[in-house]
Amino acid sequence: MNASDVHPPLARLLAAELRGARTEVVRRWLDRIVARVTIEPSSVFPTEELLNHVPLLVDGIADYLEHADRAGDEAITVEGKAMELGALRHAQGFDAYQILKEHEILAGILYTFLREALDRIDPAVVEPRAVALCWQRVAESTERIRQSTMMHFLRISAEQVRLREERLRRFNRMVSHELKNRVGAIRGASTLLAEPWLEPAQTAQFQRIISQNGEGLQRVLENLTALSRLEGESRQQRNVLLPQAAQEVVRQLRDAAKLGNVRVTIDDALPAVEVDAAAVELALTNFVSNAIKYTDKSKPDRWVKVSAELLVTTVERPGELIVRVEDNGLGVPEDARPRLFEQFFRAHGTTVTGVEGTGLGLSIVQETVTSLGGRAWAEFPATGGSVFLFSLPSRREEDAAAAGTRRPEATV
Repeated sequence: MNASDVHPPLARLLAAELRGARTEVVRRWLDRIVARVTIEPSSVFPTEELLNHVPLLVDGIADYLEHADRAGDEAITVEGKAMELGALRHAQGFDAYQILKEHEILAGILYTFLREALDRIDPAVVEPRAVALCWQRVAESTERIRQSTMMHFLRISAEQVRLREERLRRFNRMVSHELKNRVGAIRGASTLLAEPWLEPAQTAQFQRIISQNGEGLQRVLENLTALSRLEGESRQQRNVLLPQAAQEVVRQLRDAAKLGNVRVTIDDALPAVEVDAAAVELALTNFVSNAIKYTDKSKPDRWVKVSAELLVTTVERPGELIVRVEDNGLGVPEDARPRLFEQFFRAHGTTVTGVEGTGLGLSIVQETVTSLGGRAWAEFPATGGSVFLFSLPSRREEDAAAAGTRRPEATV
């Protein structure tokens, strides 16, 4: 192999063209990404540090194009910048497909630019062998960048999966503990019911224990079934409009609301955005049913309201759908608020009679929305009552377009 094969004049000339136009190449890349993903241009490369790193990726490609045989140090630097890009994309909620498309776009832009550059170069050095070698080097360098970005993205994703599995194992241990306690209480009470020395009042007490723990078991099983359904449907990505999901939850809880004389309404400004049906219905069912259970019976007008707000992506913050369930019920004691989303914790376990629960519902909601990139929390207005909220990330153009959509109010 002669020197011209290692460092052909065409490679040197194309590398110079690429370095001279790196800002233009990055601008083309930015415009194409923004056209595919609903995100503000300033959020694609949101910091000056990263914005400075992106042209360095182009410089790295130019260095590899010109000196493929001694580009080791440059490759390490470029791969480091690509890893930072992978971490950013994970934080922004991109999926693997979007990252692959992003790098496919970069490769396409590079090849288009280099084809344009060939027209500006002396035809004497544009010979087929040199062109093929240059194209090969560009392909190798962009593949290195793609692999570095994806590998770091996948490492971060794998760590999140590991943490999620750890939380699920802890959750399963606590569910097993709850089931054993319930079954033990039922077996103990059943055994005592067979004793001949029991008086009627004691018999009634043990019957209540069996009934209450049987209902508790039923609730635990319903929660586990909901989680199983969520896992199955998440693979199928069954989406519905948010108003449709809210109306289904209200329909399911209609009887409970009427029994408690509670008026449940859906805000007429609920944005008509697509949501994961299983996740949203699970969260809303828990929030609304809790609001119905802990209504303030001293109030003649008892109400629960479902509303939502769509925050579109801006320079300051990513897009987010926030769903609220507000009520004028008993609220939550101040000392119990920090533990609300803990597994098996019941804020009113000793203060409100006649309401049974397992303390699993809110922790399941938190686990579910967190797994989808969202969050769950509660607020307590000075006027009383409670507001339970959950959020889900939103970047799509369809969501932004639906932000002003209005729906007729539904009431039960």
